[in-house]
Amino acid sequence: MKIARWTTGNDLGEGFIIDDHVVPFADGRTVADVLAGGLAAAHEEYAKVAQVAGTPLGQVQLRAPLQPAAVRDFTAFEEHVEGMSADENGAPRVTSGWYEAPAFYFTNPHIIHGPGGVIRPPVTTRLDYELEVAVVLGGEPGENLDVASAENHIFGYCIMNDWSARDIQVREMQVHLGPAKGKDFGTSLGPWIVTADELADRLTGEGFLELRVEAYINDELVGEDLLSNMSWTFPELISYASRASRVVPGDVIGSGTAGNGGCLGELWGRSGGTMNPPPLVEGDVVRLRVEGLGELTGTVGSPIAPHPLPEARRRAKPRARHR
Repeated sequence: MKIARWTTGNDLGEGFIIDDHVVPFADGRTVADVLAGGLAAAHEEYAKVAQVAGTPLGQVQLRAPLQPAAVRDFTAFEEHVEGMSADENGAPRVTSGWYEAPAFYFTNPHIIHGPGGVIRPPVTTRLDYELEVAVVLGGEPGENLDVASAENHIFGYCIMNDWSARDIQVREMQVHLGPAKGKDFGTSLGPWIVTADELADRLTGEGFLELRVEAYINDELVGEDLLSNMSWTFPELISYASRASRVVPGDVIGSGTAGNGGCLGELWGRSGGTMNPPPLVEGDVVRLRVEGLGELTGTVGSPIAPHPLPEARRRAKPRARHR
């Protein structure tokens, strides 16, 4: 099954993609409702509307397939980390801590773009894309899940583009926080959610999804990899995310950036800092293609100039209030 959201004029629709048509859920249900019901209930919902004619895809505008409850983005591809950590000679410097546990950061669930979205970045000289696959959680909330239990919370998958302003990201991470403003201006998801059962035959014996992933800038192929090159499986990522914590239906778990050109920053690192291909600029179109999941495009829009802020004040640090 493919689950999507779309607009027709000013009207938002939510439902299934069936034979190149959009078909709304029955009884006004939403994607959030269906995710909360879990995969078995989604099949029951599909049976209710499977024979409805629907509207051709060409007559609607697809939107992001869900409004995430939260977005956790991991970094699960060793090759990507090698490129991003490379020194001035292009030699990788992966910290030993990366191998000990899967790392992630939270990004902004309130600025999600769908297929064909226009992304307005902050003022940056190093705008980048990130080729990822995201898992969407469904069913009951979970806490402190083991790996086997975590797998039962996988509802489906979609393509994810974690847009990144690398110059801002580097600056803010020098103070041992972030990434934050180098990332939170836009995440693209889509074009739809493909339910987990549709891809079960692509799982390897170790539990990795063996799907080809590709990235194009203005129709030029710049990155390609296999999703199965992840160093942890999606159930393992979910288990870690839930450790001493809580995951809920509608949570999005990003794989992190694929290797071999999954982003420009990796290529820049491997070349010793030479920015070739160059950073993204206004008007560039990024197209991500993932086997079994479709294509997700996004266009770089005009940057948003910041309101000025002063530098930090150097304080004398008194310990008593002056009266």
